[in-house]
Amino acid sequence: MPHGRGQVTTRLPINRRDMMMGMAAMPFASAALAADAAGWGETIALWPGKAPGTPARLPRLKVEQRSTSPGFNDRWVTGVDRPMLMVRRPVTPNGTAMLIVPGGGYEFLAIDNEGEEQARWLTARGVTCFILTYRLPGEGWSNRALAPLQDAQRAMRVIRARASAFGIDSGRLAVLGFSAGGHLAGSLATRHAERTYMPVDAADRLSARPDMAGLIYPVVSLSAPFTHVGSRDALLGLMSTEAQRREYSVEMRVTDDTPPIFLTHASDDGLVPIANSIALYQAILDQHREGELHAFDKGGHGFGARLDKNVPASVWPTLFADYARRVGVLPA
Repeated sequence: MPHGRGQVTTRLPINRRDMMMGMAAMPFASAALAADAAGWGETIALWPGKAPGTPARLPRLKVEQRSTSPGFNDRWVTGVDRPMLMVRRPVTPNGTAMLIVPGGGYEFLAIDNEGEEQARWLTARGVTCFILTYRLPGEGWSNRALAPLQDAQRAMRVIRARASAFGIDSGRLAVLGFSAGGHLAGSLATRHAERTYMPVDAADRLSARPDMAGLIYPVVSLSAPFTHVGSRDALLGLMSTEAQRREYSVEMRVTDDTPPIFLTHASDDGLVPIANSIALYQAILDQHREGELHAFDKGGHGFGARLDKNVPASVWPTLFADYARRVGVLPA
């Protein structure tokens, strides 16, 4: 099983097969063409030119449909050549924006389970959503470990720069990440002020700090015994040092400028142990920062918003929304 996915309590049957309607793992020439072909709708390119560390030979964007159920998408994205934001607008915006970061072990992006499906319940609550398609570290980018964080920082700044155009309050901008995407969202929350790339336009004068972070069954530590080795090696490479692993461990980076963090994890997660969320929550407490942890006995890994309602962990979106209201990110 590829890194980043594990047990799911309830999920429609999925098997690897060619994409429906002739889109089987199809390479696309550009992000814009891919967005049109995949039906991704409104998009925003993150970088006005080449992304930092662009290789001489760009990866080729591929979209793989893993669902066998007509009308139900479960796509995995690889070969992100031009990182972008997929915009999902609510009927009645409430001023809150959410940067959604899909997981996939830093080897692919689970764009439906941890992107589109999350945007649907958030837009129903009036939240303007931006699904991040970020660069995958092992696809040729120089300084591979920084590439995803560069995209996340840039995404937050681009959203802030366009806040008025989207009817967004620039002080109510949150990030929501899953699995390895939770690691990236946690890295953004704890390393938002770190200079990871040279400014490219006026947007880069704005803060990359999210006003809240939601981390769902996240990869957190790249150094501890409970590390998800696949995500660590995909991000840092096979020859990483202990110093690098500690540098990229989210629980080591909590400071007095870390925003409120919401954590959800299941104790039967057989892929990314719940010890990841517990370690980060302890670091939040040690640094006297705001945070909330919800631990459930059942749920497995990679459940997104797909759990049956009789599974306790299925309530996490409601708990997340409640917490966002308490910290002022969602309106009361």
